[in-house]
Amino acid sequence: MSQPEAGRYLGIALTRVGMLIANGHLTPAENSVGQAGVTTASVEAEKTWRANATIRAKFTRLLKDTINWF
Repeated sequence: MSQPEAGRYLGIALTRVGMLIANGHLTPAENSVGQAGVTTASVEAEKTWRANATIRAKFTRLLKDTINWF
């Protein structure tokens, strides 16, 4: 799945898709023509996580992701 498709499916901006890839929450992949994207399985897992995660889990993830950038 392309990164823009993943963003539309998850309801997030393309830049956020890039951040999720950088933090290991989405798995990068390439299609048969060599275009960058993400695996459908990782997008489905992210959608499920977002639907079921508590506010505390979301905050903890945000904190960890922010710390990882430094």
